[in-house]
Amino acid sequence: MASLSLQPKFSLHPNNSILHFHPQNKPQIIFFTRKVKIKTKTKCSSIDPQQQQQKQRESFTRKKKSVTETEKGVDPVGFLTKLGITHKAFAQFLRERYKSLKDLKAEIFTRHLNLQEMASGFEILGTHRHKEHRVDYMDWAPGARYCALVGDFNGWSPTTNAAREGLYGHDDYGYWFIILEDKLREGEEPDELYFQQYNYVDDCDKGDSGVTIDEVFQRANDEYWEPGEDRFIKNRFELPAKLYERLFGPNGPQTIEELGEIPDAETRYKAHKELHKDDPPSNLPPFDVIDNGKEYDIFNVVVDPAWQEKFRNKKPPLAYWTETRKGRKAWLKKYTPAIPHGSKYRVYFNTPDGPLERVPAWANFIQPDAEGKQAYAIHWEPPPEYTYKWKHTAIKPPKSLRIYECHVGISGSEPKISSFNDFTEKVLPHVKRAGYNAIQLIGIVEHKDYFTVGYRVTNFFAVSSRYGTPEDFKRLVDEAHGLGLLVFLDIVHSYSAADEMVGLSRFDGSNDCYFHTGKRGHHKYWGTRMFKYSDLDVLHFLLSNLNWWISEYKIDGFHFHSLASMLYTHNGFASFTGDLEEYCNQYVDNDAVKYLILANEILHALHPNIITIAEDATFYPGLCEPTSQGGLGFDYHVNLSASELWLSLLKNTPDHEWSMSKITSTLLGNKNYADKMLVYAENHNQSISGGQSLAEILLSQGNDKAPQSNELLLRGSSLLKMIKLITFTIGGRGYLNFMGNEFGHPKRVEFPMPSNNFSFSLANRCWDLLEKEGVYQDLFRFDKDMMKLDKNEKVLSRGLPNIHHVKDTNMILMKDTASVWTKPASIRSY
Repeated sequence: MASLSLQPKFSLHPNNSILHFHPQNKPQIIFFTRKVKIKTKTKCSSIDPQQQQQKQRESFTRKKKSVTETEKGVDPVGFLTKLGITHKAFAQFLRERYKSLKDLKAEIFTRHLNLQEMASGFEILGTHRHKEHRVDYMDWAPGARYCALVGDFNGWSPTTNAAREGLYGHDDYGYWFIILEDKLREGEEPDELYFQQYNYVDDCDKGDSGVTIDEVFQRANDEYWEPGEDRFIKNRFELPAKLYERLFGPNGPQTIEELGEIPDAETRYKAHKELHKDDPPSNLPPFDVIDNGKEYDIFNVVVDPAWQEKFRNKKPPLAYWTETRKGRKAWLKKYTPAIPHGSKYRVYFNTPDGPLERVPAWANFIQPDAEGKQAYAIHWEPPPEYTYKWKHTAIKPPKSLRIYECHVGISGSEPKISSFNDFTEKVLPHVKRAGYNAIQLIGIVEHKDYFTVGYRVTNFFAVSSRYGTPEDFKRLVDEAHGLGLLVFLDIVHSYSAADEMVGLSRFDGSNDCYFHTGKRGHHKYWGTRMFKYSDLDVLHFLLSNLNWWISEYKIDGFHFHSLASMLYTHNGFASFTGDLEEYCNQYVDNDAVKYLILANEILHALHPNIITIAEDATFYPGLCEPTSQGGLGFDYHVNLSASELWLSLLKNTPDHEWSMSKITSTLLGNKNYADKMLVYAENHNQSISGGQSLAEILLSQGNDKAPQSNELLLRGSSLLKMIKLITFTIGGRGYLNFMGNEFGHPKRVEFPMPSNNFSFSLANRCWDLLEKEGVYQDLFRFDKDMMKLDKNEKVLSRGLPNIHHVKDTNMILMKDTASVWTKPASIRSY
């Protein structure tokens, strides 16, 4: 869909990964066979047609090379060349993907002005307050036959606010459009100006100025136009009407003979100038026709420089038009909002299978199923005095990332769901005090079932209402920025919840609206729905979703969850040997790969400081390489193997048998991308998904989790410190820690679900442990000192660590000028 409100700053040419303008229709080069005469001072010679064609082809080839050179070194297999990898099949796969991506961008440009517009659908889709005292609603449902908006504002009537064929119906792509006019209050007269606009936010206390439309227009004519300049505005059809009258009117020539010979352009121009020689200067034509004496250029039209400069400097009279705009007070006095703030609503469709109701896909505030009631969207349009006012500006990304991963719902110490405000007031100061420079939020996007941790998203544009309102979340982000913390969002575009009423599944009654049909449309093991990334409207939805979180909530980056689920048709549930053939075979979803490339290109072009993080257990080749070199364009990738290694060693291998070489190789990962790697000592899945945290293993014993003796506690905490220190100093450019693990949280996380009678006893964090002197406070101080180590000594940002010596027999690991020596009963650091 096109948006008139967007400024066409740039677009993404299909031949280039750099954003710039793109012409809709490319001119074709056609070579004509003809003789060309060249006029010189001495003689006239003839050139053979074949020689002329050859010269034209050479000229076109030079231009083509010049265009290619301006693509800033785009090479579909560039990262393979850089790494010295030769693999014919994969290189061919990259070249074909590059061509396919160009075709995809060309197809996008047939419907969108540029990729900025492609990623800004939220500006027109969903419900939006229009300046002309109305609310506009737009949604995509190509399988529907009828669309209406139902809610408590119209008694849930499916006929009051509807879109039908011929009445704001839908376009050829299946986008439905509904206008909901504000209701005129009793005793009020309709606006004098048909297109009367109101300012609902800025100068919201402004009422009706009392100035009439005629007065504003009269002043515009008097002040803006100079004498004679408004003649064309008032009489724009004067010249063509006179010409038509002269040629085809009753007094015009009736035959070709009566028409006579039409004078040439120069004669007509001179006659026109002679006729108007006594006119005011402003009415004289600002052009002159000059004969340069060239055969191929009979007359050259030259513009008067003074007039041209004056015309360019003249700004459109928008100030007079905006002066007619009235304030919020005048609007509320005259009208009742069509959809009041806080109204509950759904979208009603009539489909081939019958009527159905859905929560709008682009709604930004949702109330999921609660207490047996059906889900509905909430119209969020708070008065200006209640909207959040941003206080802090965005933060420049640091050279190293110390990320504190957290879940708002379990961030409190009480057995309940915590709110955005609780998190802002209690957890953010703790994160700052602990020395981290970024937070990564899990489960923020609306999801129906709390126990899914937020990974089965139902409404992609809405913050979860169980934590608070959109204004509360804005405050959280703003306060984090004020503390110098970046805010990353865990985004799930690899799949979606299978819920129908509140989710996207069978949104318009069809099975292939947003998702694939058949087996491919469902996750192999999780039952979630898989997006159809080849569909332009699905791409429009997902790309706009990414841009929405940045534009609306000032998010600093995204952690793309479970990329393996979307990159492969087997959803990543296959064995990988590392052969490049596994990344270019028939199981690779090339459409998903192209979506990720588009997402990174658009995000980094629109928001240069944005950070994108890839979570891919298979580590797809080129994950963090530039898109211009055949990569996917992510800034960082997460090394999931490190945390799995530590968990496996603690559970299955006595610590005196640990292999230092295996630990080192796992932490270093792929040396070519070590500076793009983020690493956990333990990730949240270990303690959330029915497992145990490292502290739970090391600081308790037996099935009853009884506390250990002081000696064993000291040994366990020392080993936990060593695991963290080794991971922190040998891992990549960033370090991640899940909320509570910095002080060795003794309990796992278990969300309320039927299996535990919906208990909240384990769905919280024991912050009170930090108030008592002991092992937990000691672990927290150690973790805090590690963060200081990076802040002061740049441990993470130094790049690839230099491992001098690794010896398994003596369990010695030496990095730079420091060594770490582990023994079964104690740990020493040198």
